[in-house]
Amino acid sequence: MTTRRESILARIRTNLTDTTGVGTRIYRSRVEPLARGELPALVVEPINDVCVQLTSAPTLDWSLTVRVAVIVRGNIPDQVADPIIESLHAKIMADLTCNGFAYDVQPTGVSFDLQEADQPSGVISCDFVVKYRTRVANLAQSP
Repeated sequence: MTTRRESILARIRTNLTDTTGVGTRIYRSRVEPLARGELPALVVEPINDVCVQLTSAPTLDWSLTVRVAVIVRGNIPDQVADPIIESLHAKIMADLTCNGFAYDVQPTGVSFDLQEADQPSGVISCDFVVKYRTRVANLAQSP
């Protein structure tokens, strides 16, 4: 059995298929460095998952922060990433229930980490909060 959290993360990765300029270079929680030929790329990773228990029902309300990092190279990295960000945002917001595993998705911000190298590079992080609900005693089932 898979937790709803894992199902949500897998669904977001699936939804990002065919993101502008990325092709199949979409990774889940990748920690190893990307080679130059693997860019641009997306990395989908959980940042945190905060829980509140509803006292009137045996349920837990979760707020999962998911980061989609856009990794690019180019003279103006944030400009190179812009059409990718536009595409990924549209794809995530087109499925606000993550195929029924969540009840809402909310964008929360974008941060920019630009680096000088042999060619300038950037990691532009797009954060989303995914709201979902589970049973108190079972993280795989919704109430």
